[in-house]
Amino acid sequence: MTMTTPSPTGVAASRVRAVTQAERARYAAANPRSREQATTSARHLMFGVPLHWMNDWATPFPLQVAQARGARLVDVDGNERVDFCLGDTGAMFGHSPPAVTAALQRQAERGLTTMLANEDAAVVSALLAERFGLPKWQFAMTATDANRFVLRWLRATTGRKVLLVFNGCYHGTVDDVFVDLVDGRPQQRGSLLGQVHDLTATTRVVEFNDLAALEAALAPGDVACVLAEPVMTNIGMVLPEPGFWERAIALVHRHGSLLVMDETHTISSGPGGYARAHGLAPDAVVVGKPLGGGMPCAAYGFSAELAARAEAAKRAAPPGHSGIGTTLTANLLAMAAMRATLTELMTPAVFATLHARSTRLAEGLRTAIARRRVPWCVTQVGARCEFQFCATPPRNGSEASAAMDDDLERALHLFLLNRGVMITPFHNMMLVCPYTTDADVDRLLAAFDEVLTALTATA
Repeated sequence: MTMTTPSPTGVAASRVRAVTQAERARYAAANPRSREQATTSARHLMFGVPLHWMNDWATPFPLQVAQARGARLVDVDGNERVDFCLGDTGAMFGHSPPAVTAALQRQAERGLTTMLANEDAAVVSALLAERFGLPKWQFAMTATDANRFVLRWLRATTGRKVLLVFNGCYHGTVDDVFVDLVDGRPQQRGSLLGQVHDLTATTRVVEFNDLAALEAALAPGDVACVLAEPVMTNIGMVLPEPGFWERAIALVHRHGSLLVMDETHTISSGPGGYARAHGLAPDAVVVGKPLGGGMPCAAYGFSAELAARAEAAKRAAPPGHSGIGTTLTANLLAMAAMRATLTELMTPAVFATLHARSTRLAEGLRTAIARRRVPWCVTQVGARCEFQFCATPPRNGSEASAAMDDDLERALHLFLLNRGVMITPFHNMMLVCPYTTDADVDRLLAAFDEVLTALTATA
């Protein structure tokens, strides 16, 4: 008799293959115009899509969107889907929220970009200071840019070169962060294209939640800053253990370093992000994606002391390009969008609704997982929740990475997409927005239970 080793996910590989095959055929049959448009696009688009990773969804050919509004997407075949991906947080307040679209229409008639200050900039910076508890702000087009600019400012102000990050971190496409721990040793990520410098010379990496490793990495006294998400979010979710951040902040400051919290995803925690909601006081904060209600924009804030040091560093530097900022940064459209988002959408009342609905979703996922007896877990951070293919929540990036199963993930995502619900690709994240209804949550939960039934069925 042949013995088979049980899968750590609780799902047999044969079931994953069977579900994937059936769902690819179902998708192809339901999306002929998407296939046709994808073929046309491939004539002049590398990989057939505007950005290569848009080809990494679970679909056999790229889904082609026709319109997005509220919590729904409609593709070129007329199929409507409830969207729990929401542009991977970029549309966390819904697609084309009326407050933002109205602000954009008003501003479009008065100017798009000028490279000059305006009233919206003053209002937005004051609102950000109120929300995040940091008094001084600057802007960028993306959170990647904001992170990159912050690193320049902090290296200039401290005179130190080394960056410290957590294994498996996500901070956009900032080159410096693409260093992983492999068998306990730092290693530049092989997937990073075209990098000619050895990043390990100036980037140090430790595991999340490991205070001893953090202290050892800070001990040489050459770390300009620790750049971190308050909750790891892009390798699956990894929550900080109780007391971790309070002790970590003390260690960072004891060694003369600074702490930057990237709240681009964890803004799901509330109007001031995770740090504000949990009483943490970083030296700097970065926030992007949802800040403009879907418009490209980002911002970063500094403490009063850090801002004074940064301003002094700029004044002391020779004249010329600082390497910080782009021509379209803080354009008039982006500022109008941020003002509308901050005043109408990033409010305690809106977040209270989002959190309640996300809790309902997380509890429903846990119920379905328990019913089907698969060793998975669910983690929630405000409006954001995620299921992972492990029985207990991972405590660091290595554990989160080990729990990933690309084939299972793709089968599950495609099954859901074919049932009219879409979650974030590349991992298993779901967001709710102000337009997500209880019926939408129920639809996702029903489809999730259905796919678990299919995946765990016996021959």
